[in-house]
Amino acid sequence: MTSQTDVAIDPDRLNALLGQAVVEFGATVNAALVVIGDRLGLYRTLAAEGPLSAAELAKRTGTTERYVREWLGAQAASAYVEYHADAERYSLTAEQAAAFADESSPAFVGGGFQVAVGAAADLERIERGFLTGEGMGWHEHGNDVFDGCRRFFEPGYRANLLTSWIPSLDGVHGRLQTGGLVADVGCGHGASTMIISQGYPRSAVTGFDYHAESIARARGRAAEAELTGQLGFEIARADEFPGTGYDLVTCFDCLHDMGDPVAVARHVRSALAEDGVWMIVEPKAGDRVEENLNPVGRAYYAFSTMLCTPNAISQAGELALGAQAGEACLRKALTAGGFSRVRRAAETPFNLVLEARP
Repeated sequence: MTSQTDVAIDPDRLNALLGQAVVEFGATVNAALVVIGDRLGLYRTLAAEGPLSAAELAKRTGTTERYVREWLGAQAASAYVEYHADAERYSLTAEQAAAFADESSPAFVGGGFQVAVGAAADLERIERGFLTGEGMGWHEHGNDVFDGCRRFFEPGYRANLLTSWIPSLDGVHGRLQTGGLVADVGCGHGASTMIISQGYPRSAVTGFDYHAESIARARGRAAEAELTGQLGFEIARADEFPGTGYDLVTCFDCLHDMGDPVAVARHVRSALAEDGVWMIVEPKAGDRVEENLNPVGRAYYAFSTMLCTPNAISQAGELALGAQAGEACLRKALTAGGFSRVRRAAETPFNLVLEARP
């Protein structure tokens, strides 16, 4: 038997691997600092008023200079902010501001860091799952996972949902303009539900989620936005939501989280109108592991290990699809649930949009 010490080590490959590891653990600890900067308004203040010194930024945000000085060093070393050595001040470029300071920007990444930090807080529970096979339900995580998930996905939904995704569905846009019936299943905090309602005010839109706290937050957000009338939220499982005759049922980045996606497909089919459509938005992924060995695949595999797969396992499902399921696997689940026509209606670098019809 050959031991590891008998294998010749390539020093260049080892140094490259160690260099990557340094980047990784620096990024890991800096994720918490990104969340802090987002929460305390450090990025937003720099974007609006920079260049600023550490003392000036601390004064404007009501924070402590010594912490802010160290935080700025970490952000500058990450290339998340710009350092002007001659003046000892910091600022954000337009691109950095779009990514870290502007929550309405399609490039905003603050929510992604927030959900990552929230998921890491449950490390011990997920580690136990590796040994026992037990799952962890979505509802068992903390608010950073719920709110971070909404903030992570919402910029992409706002950029694409009304302009590209729904118009790509055959006949749906016109039907919703005149007044249709929509169920947004697995709606979480209601970002997608509210966008659909705002875009199609004549349609009746209801968001469904099994998590009571998320539904309460969705109702609160709708009230804050003064959205009333034909928008509503109800607590319901994806395979049990009420109503029939829906012109459109939607699932945004959640089907892969569900314990029994085939049962969900059967229920959606029974709830659709005769010519109704199910739109499924999922993380974009290839059908084979080797197609997903890239930065996007790495992020989604990691989130899937910490959040998506444990939730599916907790629901006693045999198909724990995971966030990198791939189109072929998704199609198999949809057809097993009674959908005979499935096509790729749209896509982005991060999303796959499927249109399913009975």
